[in-house]
Order: sequence, then structure tokens, then C-alpha cells
Amino acid sequence: MVTLVNLRAYWRFFVVARQFLPLLFAYARDRRRYLLFGGPREVDAETRVRRAEHLLDSLLTLGPTFIKLGQLLSTRPDILPAEYIDVLASLQDDVPPADWDDARVVLEEELGPVAETFDEFDTDPISGASLGQVYRGRVQGTDVAVKVRRPGVESLVEADLRVIKWSLPILMRFVGQARAFSLENLADEFAKTIREEMDYGREARMLTEIRANFAEFDGVRIPAVLDDYSDARVLTMEYVGGTKINDVDRLDEQGIDRSEVAETLQETYLQMIIEDGVFHADPHPGNLAVTDDGTIVFYDFGMSGRVDEFVQDRIVEFYIAVASQDIDGILDSLIAIGTLSPEADRDVMGDVMELAIADARGDDIEQYRVNQIVGQIEDSIYEFPFRLPANLALVLRVATVVEGVCVTLDEDFDFISTATDYLTEQGYREESIKQYVEETGEQAWESAQSMLRVPPKLENTLDRAQRGNLTLQVELNDQKGVIDRLAKRIVYGLVFSFSMLATAYLYQGASLYAAGVSGAIGIIGGLLLWLSFRDKKGIRAQPQFTRQNMRKRRED
Repeated sequence: MVTLVNLRAYWRFFVVARQFLPLLFAYARDRRRYLLFGGPREVDAETRVRRAEHLLDSLLTLGPTFIKLGQLLSTRPDILPAEYIDVLASLQDDVPPADWDDARVVLEEELGPVAETFDEFDTDPISGASLGQVYRGRVQGTDVAVKVRRPGVESLVEADLRVIKWSLPILMRFVGQARAFSLENLADEFAKTIREEMDYGREARMLTEIRANFAEFDGVRIPAVLDDYSDARVLTMEYVGGTKINDVDRLDEQGIDRSEVAETLQETYLQMIIEDGVFHADPHPGNLAVTDDGTIVFYDFGMSGRVDEFVQDRIVEFYIAVASQDIDGILDSLIAIGTLSPEADRDVMGDVMELAIADARGDDIEQYRVNQIVGQIEDSIYEFPFRLPANLALVLRVATVVEGVCVTLDEDFDFISTATDYLTEQGYREESIKQYVEETGEQAWESAQSMLRVPPKLENTLDRAQRGNLTLQVELNDQKGVIDRLAKRIVYGLVFSFSMLATAYLYQGASLYAAGVSGAIGIIGGLLLWLSFRDKKGIRAQPQFTRQNMRKRRED
């Protein structure tokens, strides 16, 4: 089996390379116009859309694993520009179905003959996904939804995961350091997620646990699992119908309050992440429906995750800081959770956060303010400050997709207000205020003690200075290696200058061999000096805001 997977992986590597080489070649020319030399090229939005469409076609051609990868990439603005996110979003629902004859083989291997197992069974799938598809049936008087894993997908996924692992070092050469960090995490997360999603036993356990957490929640309904009709590759659940959550016209015809649905959806995910620590991680519109009475129905728990207590506490701190518009608190929580680099420019990032909060609240933002902040970032060459640790990838996916769904339901939806109300109802804000008061009291007491200790120490220092016995120890912190690069440039410059002088002197003395050696050394020194000025550390930051890059910069 391992040998077959390896052979398939080698073949898939060439197939994948043939699909992606044109894009990689284009990206290489973006960095250096003539591949080995030349300046970077400017890439406009139209070109990025065209490339994104080519990437979409390649992912569809390569099959289920890469379709799933595309779905994950469509929620990762830390890796791809907004144009790619928009184009790849179509992969969320538009997945070609597998043939019924192949799917029946899987179903009957797990549960036995279809006609004997089910009272009724519709062979036309009601939903298609990259790894499985869903059929309707009836068993023991109950309408059911039967999720069947795609035939032969296991070996294909394992081969493709090896191809992705082999390709990662090559891709790293086309991205900056910060995006390389996110890309590595994406690869690890993807391998873990796709294997978990193929495990229908795990999906059944996660679904059952989340269903129990919302047993007394009137606004949410999660289908029950029929264990006797489920196995490793087949998952049978009760069928619960409803209107697709983004079908706003149909919801309006039914008289459903879309704003209330959006608020319920946001609160549901806040409870999952902050309270329960286990959550449904694939909330795109194809997995959410609304019943006639406004209840939200959740489907497909293949992609689900857990949140540890540390991350939960940091998320609460972040939401409280956002609710209070405490910019320093927001930055501190992002640094603590590992999303923002401690070396980021706090003034610039503070301005970005103010702008993002204003946009999230739906406030009108003057264009000059947007241009001013974007200019601050784009005119600064530094390491891209945002990164995405592996334990936050699914949480960010949920936050991004849920916000998009809520805004579709209600274009004036204010997720900050909803989060604030939820945190207040659950007592988190009161607890935060109490903690703040206690910390402030402790700081005041420490400050009072310091005021008593400082005068004697100051007097002692002045006495030592008067006696000429005061020494200062200065430690130079050069984490970015500026002094090191400057020293190298000085050395290269000296080598180049002295070599050129020596070459001229030796040439005049008719010592051609020695002059040639000295000239070669001078050329090498000059080349190294030139390269040291060409090597630009870091990348230009390209900020990604919510609501599709500030509604395309306020529609230009």
C-alpha cells in the first residue's frame, strides 16, 4: 500500500507541477523581471483576477484534495490577496458530484445492500463536497441524510499530501518570511484537517458533543446521528430541511427576521469558541439553513475543532478590548496570542486597528484617512507583522466566514455590538472591569512604595557622581543586524578600493598576473558591495481588512 501511494505521489507531483508551473513562473517574474536580474513588476488587480481564475481551474482539474485546499485558501487573507479570495470562494459549493455507481460500492461495503438497509433512497445527491456527498433516504420512518465518502479518495489524499510536502520548499522561495510562516502552518493544518474530515467516526463524535451543548438552545438545531446506520465511510443523520441561509429573498417571503438570525448565528459561535471550546468550523452558506420558525440548522461537522483555555481567555480579552475600543489592549492581546509580531510598529498598527473597527461598525470613513494609513504601511519596509499560528487557523476561518454570512443577512450587522452584548450577558466584561480595578489598585500601591524608595537611591546616585565614581553600562540591541550589514559594506568597500589601487600599481609595474589577481579580488568585493545594497530585508506590507479590503477601498 505504501509503495502504491509513493508511486502515485511521484506521478501526481509531475501532474501538479505541470498545472502550477505557469503561475510560479509568473510570480518569479514579478519579483525579478528577467528571472535572474531586474526590478520587480507591478501587478494590477485585473492580472491577479486572471491568475486566480487560472488557479481555480487548476484546483478543479487536480481533484478533491486540491479542491479542499482551495476552500481553505479562500479563507486565508494572510496568504492570498483579496482577488484570489473572491475567485476561490466559488469552491465552497461548486463541487462536481461522483457517479452513483461508485458511491454505491462504498455504501454497500459499509452497511450492506441499499435496498435492504433503507426503506427509500434517492440516488441523486442533495449536496456535493470535495471528500464526500450527501443523499436523502428513509429508514424506520425517519427521513435521513446519508453522507458517503468519495470512492478511492483515501489513497489519492495521501499521495497529494506528499506532493504538497515536497512542493512546500519550492513555494517558500516565492513568498516572504511572514507569509512563509503562514504557509507552513497552512500545510500542517491542512494535512491534519483533511485526515480528520475523512474520519466519519470523529465527525459523529464532534457532532454529538456540540449537539449536547445546544440541547436547550431554542434558536439552533443540530441533526442527530443514527449510529446503527453509520460506519467509517458512511454517516447517517436525521434529515432537517430548511432555506439556505444566504437565500435572503426566500427568507423575506417567509417573514423571518434576518437581523435576528445573524445575531443568533454570531452568539452561537461565540458560545462554541469561548464557552464550550468545541466548534463547527465550516460555516459557509452551504452548511447553514434556516427553518420556517427562524431556527438555524447546522450541517457537515467534518471540519470542526477545539480551543484550549489559554486561547479562549485571549479571545475574550481581544473582544473586550474591541468593544471598549482600547487599541493598546487589542494589540497586546494579538501579541499574546501570537498573531501580531512584538516588533510591529504599534503606532502604525494602532491606526490600522482604528480603521478596521470603524469599518466593522459601518462608520463612514473619509478616503484621505484610508490613503494616509495605507501610505504609512506601504512606505515602510519591514517584516509583515501579522502571522497565523496553527491553533488559530480554524478560529480565524470561522470568524471570517461567519462575519460574511451575517453581513449577507443584514448589511448593517454590527458584530462588535453583538459580541459586546454577549460578553456583558455572560459576565465577562464585569469580570474584566473587576480585574482591571484590582490591577490598578496594585499598581497604585507599588507606585506609592516606589515614591518612598526613589529619593534615597537618587541621593546615593548623585553622591557617587560627585565623587567621580559613577559608571554607565550601555547594551546595544541590533536584532535586525543593521550594524552587521554596515560593517560588511565597509569591509567590501575597503577591499574594492584597495584592490583597484593595487591593480593599477601592479599593472604599471608590468606585473600582469598579479594585477589580474588583484583586479579579480576587487571585482568580487565590488559585486558583494552592490549585492549588499540590493538585498532588501522584509516585504511591503499589504494590509487585508475585513469586508473585502475595505469594500475595495470604498469603491475607489
